[in-house]
Amino acid sequence: MVVLKKVVIDPGHGGADPGALSADKKVKEKDITLSVSLKLGDLIKRNYPGIEVIYTRKTDVFVALDKRTEIANKNKADLFISIHVNAAVARAATGSETFVMGADKSSSNFEVTMLENSVIMMEGEDYATRYEGFEPNNPESYIIFTLLQNAHLEQSLEMASLVQKHFNNGPIKVSRGIKQGPLLVLWKTSMPSVLIELGFISNPLDFKILNNRANHDKFAALIFNAFKEYKQIYDKDYSNGRDTAAKEVIPGNGVQLFPDSNKKVVKQQSETHYRIQIMAVNKVLRSNSPDLKGRDANYIKVGNLYKYTIGEYPSINMAKEDLVSVRRDFPQAFIIVVRDGTIIPLNK
Repeated sequence: MVVLKKVVIDPGHGGADPGALSADKKVKEKDITLSVSLKLGDLIKRNYPGIEVIYTRKTDVFVALDKRTEIANKNKADLFISIHVNAAVARAATGSETFVMGADKSSSNFEVTMLENSVIMMEGEDYATRYEGFEPNNPESYIIFTLLQNAHLEQSLEMASLVQKHFNNGPIKVSRGIKQGPLLVLWKTSMPSVLIELGFISNPLDFKILNNRANHDKFAALIFNAFKEYKQIYDKDYSNGRDTAAKEVIPGNGVQLFPDSNKKVVKQQSETHYRIQIMAVNKVLRSNSPDLKGRDANYIKVGNLYKYTIGEYPSINMAKEDLVSVRRDFPQAFIIVVRDGTIIPLNK
């Protein structure tokens, strides 16, 4: 029986790296993140004694970004939770948001990722070598992230969506949603990973909430509630060998697939068939959404996610033939099996 048994909690910044600072420079991000992280770990340990909680730091020390990833990978963790506090030049910026690994370079997301990634310049003169030539303040460096494939993106999005759902009941009620960003601390994690920005220390109202230690318990409880729900989904999916959350299938209305696949026609609505999954998002996309890149896609709703798929193939070999062309637009695409509207493991 496969269950979630190890979680790594990563309090952002620490030691010589204070992280974001309050307007008077007296309140430091590193102290808030450590407080919330320790409280979260304590909640998990008290409610799930069988789960091993591992911290990247438990005191006010500096830990390099690649070391944080290394801790998670060496311990073969099932989930990585990095906790941070946001800041922006615009004092009006407010709210919580949760990041997963991705290549989104929209201006607001890019500001956050550059800020978080700039920490590596404190790690010594060899940081560029250790991070494969990456320069945190050079936008061109972020091109490398467009080539990354996150095998755990779906689970990461699942956890992120649950965090944001529970934060709606939190001390900071403004939700900035789920974002994708090329964050180095998530870059090489070999498990589902999220980076949570609790709120903006640069915003007067958010700061007042973040600086109240009683609210640290509230933040920890909200993240724990998301973790608890995620664990239930994780254990059910992996132990039962199938996805059993609520699902909705939007039927396809065509059999023509891609211009470069010789207009292959496949059997429609077969009881068991193969599809190519191209993405999992937390909202329904309009049919002409640029995210779909002109593809005729349907979705299957699983929990809080909408899993977009292309095609219905009677054999895996037919799906593999088209997978090559699909990956030109969606490098992370992979083949799934659908039986009676339910996604099942490929090896079943």
